[in-house]
Amino acid sequence: MSSKDAPPPLPEPLGVSVADSHTHLDMQEGSVEEALTKAAAVGVTTVVQVGCDVKGSRWAAETAAAHEAVHAAVALHPNEAPRIVLGDPDGWSRQGAREPGGDAALDEALAEIDALAALPHVRGVGETGLDYFRTGPEGMAAQERSFRAHIEIAKRHGKALVIHDREAHDDVLRVLREEGAPERTVFHCYSGDAAMAKVCAEAGYFMSFAGNVTFKNAQPLRDALAVAPAELVLVETDAPFLTPAPYRGRPNAPYLIPVTLRAMAEVKGMSEDALATAVAANTTRAFDY
Repeated sequence: MSSKDAPPPLPEPLGVSVADSHTHLDMQEGSVEEALTKAAAVGVTTVVQVGCDVKGSRWAAETAAAHEAVHAAVALHPNEAPRIVLGDPDGWSRQGAREPGGDAALDEALAEIDALAALPHVRGVGETGLDYFRTGPEGMAAQERSFRAHIEIAKRHGKALVIHDREAHDDVLRVLREEGAPERTVFHCYSGDAAMAKVCAEAGYFMSFAGNVTFKNAQPLRDALAVAPAELVLVETDAPFLTPAPYRGRPNAPYLIPVTLRAMAEVKGMSEDALATAVAANTTRAFDY
């Protein structure tokens, strides 16, 4: 194994325990138990496991039921909705190639997410939202229909809404206004600028920052973090993606949360313990656990 593929070393443990508000354990190497043990060793004592399709959402719910340290969020990812409706000839997602299923297939998948969202250890509905990076104009209608349905599911079950917003800021904010956002709404892997952070703060939306806040070219993200109120900030890995600097490009995992949190504390001009204390309380409030 080259050093580029090797897992980064364990960082210094945090003085105050926090949660990884967004991770994909099903896409990471090793067992769930190993991931949780390594995370706990550095003060990351809770993780939110996020589903991106029906199968992954079922897995998230089962894993949360089996592990006290895991809470689940269930959803059809914004890129999953068009694949269900329009088909997926390349089989880019983990399901392999699929035939077009139309709106009926999307409704069927949403009904399954709705049933999972009712479970007590499922604390969030997400990741849902809009993604204009991977999905072209032909997929927008399916994405928006799916997003609106997830908002309704989250509100009906009293669960947090976890948003994936990629190059779609204005439309995501518009749909939230039109539908009325759930009481607890989380922008996962926050990707807006400082102006948008002010809009989110006014609406009371949580902003979760991932390892990309440490990237050299991410000044707009750091500017957003600087203006985001400390009581609305969360930290996440989105592992195995978005590994923080200096480990960019290597596999991410919940145990690397301290690296990102320390960088965030610097941006906010707060002590590590003060930010960790705020983030821990915020995550508990956001996901109501």
